[in-house]
Order: sequence, then C-alpha cells, then structure tokens
Amino acid sequence: MPYPQILLAAADAGGNTMILILVCVIALLLLTTVSLIFSRYKRCPSDKILVIYGKVGTGSDGASRSAKCIHGGAAFIWPVVQAFEFLDLTPMSIQVDLRNALSRQNIRVDVPSRFTVGISTEVGVMQNAAERLLGLKLDEIKTIAEDIIFGQMRLIIATMDIEEINTDRDKFLDAVSCNVETELKKIGLRLINVNVTDITDESGYIVALGKEAAAKAINDAKISVAEADRNGSIGSAEAERDMRVSVSKSNSEAIKGENEAKVQVAESEATRREREAEALKRATAAENIQAARAMEESYEAQKAAEQARASFEQAKMEADVIVKTEIEKRKKELEAEAEAEQIRRRAKGEADAILMKMQAEADGVRQMLTKQAEGFGEIVQSAGGSSDDAIRLMLADKMEELMKVQVQAIRDLKIDKITVWDNGAAGADGKSSTAGFLSGLMKSIPPMNELFDMAGMKLPTYLGETKDAPAPSVPDAPSAPSDPA
Repeated sequence: MPYPQILLAAADAGGNTMILILVCVIALLLLTTVSLIFSRYKRCPSDKILVIYGKVGTGSDGASRSAKCIHGGAAFIWPVVQAFEFLDLTPMSIQVDLRNALSRQNIRVDVPSRFTVGISTEVGVMQNAAERLLGLKLDEIKTIAEDIIFGQMRLIIATMDIEEINTDRDKFLDAVSCNVETELKKIGLRLINVNVTDITDESGYIVALGKEAAAKAINDAKISVAEADRNGSIGSAEAERDMRVSVSKSNSEAIKGENEAKVQVAESEATRREREAEALKRATAAENIQAARAMEESYEAQKAAEQARASFEQAKMEADVIVKTEIEKRKKELEAEAEAEQIRRRAKGEADAILMKMQAEADGVRQMLTKQAEGFGEIVQSAGGSSDDAIRLMLADKMEELMKVQVQAIRDLKIDKITVWDNGAAGADGKSSTAGFLSGLMKSIPPMNELFDMAGMKLPTYLGETKDAPAPSVPDAPSAPSDPA
C-alpha cells in the first residue's frame, strides 16, 4: 500500500477512537448526574419527620427559615446548599414520681404518674421540634420533657384541694393535660396520654377520706339490705294476700258461673217444652180449621151443583116449549137452542168439576178414616188382639184430661175460709163430721159413670161397675097391741 494511503487510514482510525471516547464520557456524565439526582431525592417514612436545613428559602414574613419539615411524601435535597435529618415519631413513656407536692391546703401529697409523649406532627409545632430537638437522642428528649412535666404538675397541685385531686380525677387530668401539653408544644412535643396511678399524702388525710367513704358505703349498703328485706317481706305478704283473694274470687265466680249455667239450661228446657206444647196446640187447631173449611167448601160445591142442575132442567123445558109452540120462529129457536146448549155445557162442566172435587174430598176423608182404622188396628194388634185392651190404652192416654175435667168442677169455687166444728162423735155411717164434710165435697164432682152417660157412652167394665143403690130399709110396723081381753 502506498504511504499516503497508510496515513489516511491511520487518520481515519484515530478519529473514530476519539469519537467513541467522547461518547463514553458523555454517557458517564449523564449516568452520574442521574444517579446523583436519584440519591438526593429523599422519601419520608410515616413514622418520621424529614427536616431539611440549609438554604430552604424564606417564610411568609420574608425572614429566612431555619428548616423545612415534611411528614409524609418526598423532597429533593440540593447538594452543597442543603442537608437533611429525620426526627423519630416513636412515642416515649415517661415515669413521673412526684413527691411532697404542696396542695392548696398546704398538705404535701405524692402523685405517681406516667406520661406518654411524642414529637408532634402539627404544622408549626414540627418547626419547634426541628429547631430544639433535631440531633438529640430519645433519652435526652425524655429528660427535657420530664423536667417540664414535674414543674407543671407541682403548679397544678398547688391550685387544687386534696378532695378535688382525689375524687374529681377527670378535672385533675384535664388540668394536667392542658398545662403540660401547652409547655410541651414549645419544644415540639405533644402529650398522648396521662395515667395517674395513686395519690397519697404524708398526713393520712386521703386514707381517712377513703375510710369515711367506705364506712358510709357500708352503712348505705346495710340500710339498702334492710330496706330490701323489709320490702321483700311486705311484698311477700301482699302477694300471698292477693293470691288468696284471687283464688277466693275465682272460686266464687266459678260457682256463680256454674249456677248461672244450670239456670240457663233449666230455662232453655222449660222454653223448649213450652214451645213444643204451643206448636202442638197450633197444629191441632190448624187441622181442625182445615177440616171445617173442607166441609164448608164441600157444602158450597153441592149447592152450586144443585143450582146448575136446576138451571139445566129449566133451560131444557123452555127449549121444548119453544120447539112445540113457535115453529114459525125457527131462527129464534135455533139461537135459543144454541144458547141453551152452551148453558148446558157450562153447567155440565161445572157439575163435573164439583163432582171431581167432592170425589177428591171423599178420597181424603176415606184415607184419613183408613189411616185411623189402621192405627187402631195396630193398637189392637199391640194389645194382643183385644179391643178392650186397646180401648184401655187409649183411655189411659186420655185419663189425665178426664181427671182435669172432673177437677174443673170445683176449681173455680171461691171459698175464703171453712170452719168445721168437730166434737169427735161419729155419725150414723161411722164417720166424723169432718170426714163426712170432705166426702160430700168430693161427691160433688161428677162421677165417671155420669160423665160417660152425658157423652152418650157406656163406661167399660174394666173401669168398674155401678153398684146398685141399697134398698131403703123399711122400718118394721109396730105390732098391734094385744087385746087385753
């Protein structure tokens, strides 16, 4: 290869190398810049406060700020001009054993308590924490907070009585929380919790108050127990009384209900029997009325039939006379005959209707008599075929009505008083005067035999026979005096 070409080739190779080196340097610078930017971008955890200090700008009043606090989020930290640190938000428990604190009553008390504090995330208070607590350890922060709490506790106890501190614990805690938290905010802390374990005094005043309260509570409890026992005894007696009254009342109401139910049953039974008797009475009366109406209608039908028959005979006679005497008046005869024929047909139709009605009534009467005969035959058959026994059965059924008729004879006699003077002597028939009076009174009732005679019937032999009246005794004639001769 010629020399000039070799030089040109070497120059081209050197130029490519320089370009490659320059690209690598630029890439390295860019990578370094990006890495630096990423390393200066800080994220704040939720349990910490990011405090950026250095040149952080000015506040709203135009003054330069000492630090910038961020809770949550992230921020870019400029190199050289800015730096950063974290404040831990972990709560701190501080045991405060306050002793010999002077109260408003000049009584020294011991108030052991425990406070829980932590760095505040409130805007403005975080700035105080950044200015006063940044760089301190937790133990150092605890010591500062403990001194503040001791001072505020003594101040609060000095303004309160022992009773308020011991009994009104909420008021005491509210005062401690308000005063202590106000002072803690000045250094960037916040009060999370206050717990007062016990309060004692050197003179035993609080113990005496406790004993007094305990004795009062015991006495109140004894009084409550005694009142409860008394109320229980009274309630038990009243409950027993109410139970006995309720049981007695329920028993009386049950007996009353049973009696009323029995009365209602008896009244219902009486009403039923009364209605049955009334219905039977109405049915009997209705049957009698219907039978009377049927007889009346039958008589009226017979009368109408006789009248129709008479009209028919009269029309027939008049037609015969007209035929024999007035031949010249043929036309009038035909008309008269036609009219007579119509009358005859109407009369015959009415007569046939009356005849059918009477036949129907006769059939009804025949059926009724047939049923009565069949019923009597069944009674005779039930009596063993003896008609006398059947009649006895029918008379026994009507005996009550017959006795009522006999008793009716003396029922309406108005006798206000009957005075009988009886000397005890018997009469001719061996009866006393009182017995004779009653016997005569009963004889005034119509005898059964006379009752049957009045009805045109003969008393059956099984009811007794009439005794023949004894013949009056004829006194013996006095014997003739003997002849003295």
